[in-house]
Amino acid sequence: MSRRVAITGMGLVTCLATGVDENWKQITNGRSGIGPIQSFDPQRLVTRIAGEIAADFDPSGYIPKKELRRMDRHQQIGMVAACQAVFQAGLNEPPDDPRRCAVIVGSGIGGLTTIHDGFEILREKGPKRMPPMIIPMAVGNLLPGMIAMRFGLKGPNFGVVNACSSGASAIGEAYRIVSMGFADVAVSGGTEAVIGEFAISSFNALRALSTRNEAPEKASRPFDKDRDGFVLAEGAGMVVLESFERAQERGAPILGEIVGYGATCDAYHIVMPDPEGVGAHEAMKLALDDCGLKPEQVQYINAHGTSTDLNDKTETIAIKRLFGKHAHNLSISSTKSMTGHALGAAGAIEAIFTALTLMHGIAPPTINLDCPDPQCDLDYTPNKSVKRDMEYAISNSFAFGGQNVSLLFRRSQ
Repeated sequence: MSRRVAITGMGLVTCLATGVDENWKQITNGRSGIGPIQSFDPQRLVTRIAGEIAADFDPSGYIPKKELRRMDRHQQIGMVAACQAVFQAGLNEPPDDPRRCAVIVGSGIGGLTTIHDGFEILREKGPKRMPPMIIPMAVGNLLPGMIAMRFGLKGPNFGVVNACSSGASAIGEAYRIVSMGFADVAVSGGTEAVIGEFAISSFNALRALSTRNEAPEKASRPFDKDRDGFVLAEGAGMVVLESFERAQERGAPILGEIVGYGATCDAYHIVMPDPEGVGAHEAMKLALDDCGLKPEQVQYINAHGTSTDLNDKTETIAIKRLFGKHAHNLSISSTKSMTGHALGAAGAIEAIFTALTLMHGIAPPTINLDCPDPQCDLDYTPNKSVKRDMEYAISNSFAFGGQNVSLLFRRSQ
């Protein structure tokens, strides 16, 4: 028999802010975190905007400076978000039974910038000058190991690589492990930091990125007729999940529940979604079936909503396919309109925003939705937050390779 799974801690680092409360304030106020690239000179690129974490971001308050030098940026921001979540959950002391504590973290690309920089060192200075920590900084499963070492967690531990669904997949697998009794606690989420010439020029080659360089805050515009691609971002989102009974027994803050998880594959195309939205529909349906919920009991969807032509249309089709007439009663938003698309971290960041939506009874806006695409005709909460009593919500994450992940949340009772 499956167990109820509570969310007892959350941590966020995005281009909007560091910390859950400040991120939520910016999201509900409809602020964009997209701007001109500051971390390097982007003049050679077609796209010169991104969702960068603020230049004054300082992880040294969470990570000793000696360790920082041995960590890729995606590991640094992921560790900061994990510490925030663990501290909020009140689990920063060594656990009584460390083998019942899991760590599962997703990253779509991992230490790409470290790999790129390492290749430049090899090319310019030769193999004898290669830094010894390049491999640990680059490998995608090292952050879960680092989190485990930081907090003494010796249960199931692995990284998830599932492109833009990585963070959502990690949380879904953590939910499953806790609900099935293989662990009592799990630290889980996603992290990504690949903003650089290599990543941006590569996505430009796919014609996937917005080129609205003169108005960066207007560039990410999901479901809008004038959208021209997604905006690359960096960030991390982490949660602490634990059995509901255990959380109650120790008086932990119960911030919400995960009650369903669905995962499918389109098996259609490497980068394009199934135009009929079959896999996305099935992922949402599986999440509902996981707890026996009817579609009309859902009030909110945090959409994948990338601001690309095919993804936005396909997600709309999938929602209509599952919810029928009730689709028009849903509040839907794409918070990527403000955070940009943090690839493997996006699903985890948006899972936290979904839990906060239920907690506060506020549906965040989809900003820049000024001229809705006629084929995207649902209520996407245009430009302003909306207060609404909500009990159940879905967070969608879809990815290259046709991967679809849906997480179903319930408001804390």
